[in-house]
Amino acid sequence: MGGASTQDKPERTAAQIEADIERTRERLAVNLDELAVRIHPSTISAQVKAKAMAAVEEKTAKAYVAASGLVEKARAQFVDEKGQPRKERIVPAALVGVGLVLLVAASRKRRKD
Repeated sequence: MGGASTQDKPERTAAQIEADIERTRERLAVNLDELAVRIHPSTISAQVKAKAMAAVEEKTAKAYVAASGLVEKARAQFVDEKGQPRKERIVPAALVGVGLVLLVAASRKRRKD
């Protein structure tokens, strides 16, 4: 009735069985060595470090793109479409900057006195 019987399969010799056992042992040894490498603390540490570095690099790249956009927007405020400076905006901004520097310098001088 359905299914092959054990009589349909040729008998394996002891040498064949031993060879199969040896191949299985070799595969097991390779697998165990690979597992030992994977779970070794230095391997895990290197993987965590690599993931952290990748995350930092990704955040840095995003910050660079955002900062670049902000710089371009600020530049557009002081330069026209032709690339010429807009003096009507540069002079007041420069005066404000000088005023802030003088204010900070004066406050530091007061602290020292």
